[in-house]
Amino acid sequence: MTETQVAPPDKTETLTTSQPELPGDPDSREASVAKAAPKTTGRKSPVRKKKTGNATAESMAKQQREISISEFFAKNRHLLGFDNKRKALLTTVKEAVDNSLDACEEAGILPEIHVRVTQVKDDRFRVTIRDNGPGIVKAQIPNIFGKLLYGSKFHRLKMSRGQQGIGISAAGMYGLITTGKPVHIISRTSPRAQAHDYSLAIDTKKNKPDIIRDSAIEVDWDRGTQVTIELQAAYNKGRQSVDEYLELTAIANPHAQFIFYPPTGETIECPRGTEELPEETNEIKPHPYGIELGTFIKMVKETSAKHLGKFLATEFSRVSDAVAKKVCKAASVTPQTYMGSVSPQVAEKIYSVLQETKLKAPSTNCLAPIGAETILTGLLKEIKAEFYTASTRPPSVYRGNPFQIEVGIAYGGELGSDKHDDVGEDENGKGKKDAGPGQVRVIRFANRVPLLYQQSSCCTFKAVVETAWNNYGLSQSKGALPRGPVVILIHMASVWVPFISEGKEAIADYDEIRKEVRLAISECGRRLATLLRRKKKKADYGKRRDVFTRYIDEVVSATRAIATINKEDFRRNLVALSKVYTAQADMEFDDHGKVIKKKKPTDGNDLGLQNTIVVNRNSPPTDTAAYDQVGDTGDEETAPNIADAPAPGMLFDTGEPKRKRPASKAEKSKRSGKKAKKKR
Repeated sequence: MTETQVAPPDKTETLTTSQPELPGDPDSREASVAKAAPKTTGRKSPVRKKKTGNATAESMAKQQREISISEFFAKNRHLLGFDNKRKALLTTVKEAVDNSLDACEEAGILPEIHVRVTQVKDDRFRVTIRDNGPGIVKAQIPNIFGKLLYGSKFHRLKMSRGQQGIGISAAGMYGLITTGKPVHIISRTSPRAQAHDYSLAIDTKKNKPDIIRDSAIEVDWDRGTQVTIELQAAYNKGRQSVDEYLELTAIANPHAQFIFYPPTGETIECPRGTEELPEETNEIKPHPYGIELGTFIKMVKETSAKHLGKFLATEFSRVSDAVAKKVCKAASVTPQTYMGSVSPQVAEKIYSVLQETKLKAPSTNCLAPIGAETILTGLLKEIKAEFYTASTRPPSVYRGNPFQIEVGIAYGGELGSDKHDDVGEDENGKGKKDAGPGQVRVIRFANRVPLLYQQSSCCTFKAVVETAWNNYGLSQSKGALPRGPVVILIHMASVWVPFISEGKEAIADYDEIRKEVRLAISECGRRLATLLRRKKKKADYGKRRDVFTRYIDEVVSATRAIATINKEDFRRNLVALSKVYTAQADMEFDDHGKVIKKKKPTDGNDLGLQNTIVVNRNSPPTDTAAYDQVGDTGDEETAPNIADAPAPGMLFDTGEPKRKRPASKAEKSKRSGKKAKKKR
């Protein structure tokens, strides 16, 4: 087959020929580029030389190096909550206070924490936190404050505030990066021991502490730890501030005392609300439902047990010797099988059998919830409302980890007025138009620690929005928070809280967690609805009574004009009658939410709400913290009965003696028949 040569097109034709250019046609684009290109005189176009020195596998291998966890978080400090100056100050205080509370509770000491924030320059602050805890031994001080991912809480399944071992050391690293100042630590373990004074920095490349000073020092306190960090920050009051964090921490930890020395203003003190420490928790083993296959195979390789049956019974929660034998039999192995002979294939089979075996839920003695009574104590201490209620759900499980949800609600009082409240009348006698209540405030806690950021991403906040609050007497738009003078407290207690980031600011959205939050909210919402229905009924009857009393004098005058009556008796009887038919306007509640009946003050619990307190803010203050737990009898409403009220007198009572009407023949015969029956 011969090749055919194609002659090049004539240049004149190329220049003179014009064809319509289509917008997506590549040929037309090439032609336009050819038209715009400068003419050449037959010379060859310059050839680009290949770029020399391209990377090779060997050159790229030389660039690989290991980075430490400290170096990573130094460049990504926003992951730990140090993305702006205001948040950096809050995170530093938060991490130090959390560690102090954990240490005091483990040692059985009622916490007393001093927080001092001093402004050094315009954007530089010195933060000092001191507690009365057990102190830290000298050998552990450098690692705790100068090494990331070092602590005692990551490897154990036990409720605690800290989890990863990053917080306080990351705060010291941020202070070192922004100001160049090291962390200053003073710790004393007992009155007889000397206090250790440390100044140290973090070597980010090696993730190791760099000790600058180590000496003994005399202090005027018996035991505890004091940490001082100088950092670049900003101090503001209001929401998401150090002030709000300490206020919310005092609500969830009423057994602790906080003394705050702000850079400006007077000292703020949050006194202790109770002398009882939270219940002591126990460490538990991991539950088979909460581990993955890779983790199970790793445990098989690292266990110290010699036999398979012993491994299953000692390394996992809720796996007894009988359950271990049953699992081994289903996996075609024996409990006496040596762990060294368990291959990955056999381990996978055992893991599958474990997941299909019906096991008990994990033990809940590893949790220490706040408790409904303690939540009420904290709310009473910090929030001036008129209605308080709280609920603690039974323990539940997600991914093999036990957890508990608690909810508390405060309503009315100094939080503001609602549509059920009487706001008075204006000059024309009409009701004043209230500005209306704002949105409900949601305060979130995880293991007694307030969560102040990323509210919309938190599972607990989503559960509040999804609840139909219209059923409980609060107005709500679709996809938004309800409106009303309400504060909703939500607390999650767990051995491992599933935070969405290392900053520990929001809880991940698990179906099991969201379900428990909604159930707890519904329980408290029903109690709130009972109060709101009563308030509405009381307001309605009060308005009805106002109408009666407003026109009583006119009715008396008009009646006197057409009949002979005693005006004073008639007026008194009308007032008594209006009180009978509007008796619910006089309902009063005691501290437990009971309706006070003047006729029967010792009657049963009329409101029937458990863990509920109602406070009359208009009356002299009483000791509302001491209260008895009442029984739960449902949400039935018990209003004063009209039949129990005294019967009013005759409306047209003229004061003359009443004459008896003569009996008719039928009545006489009926009476005689009854008398005859009695004689028989």
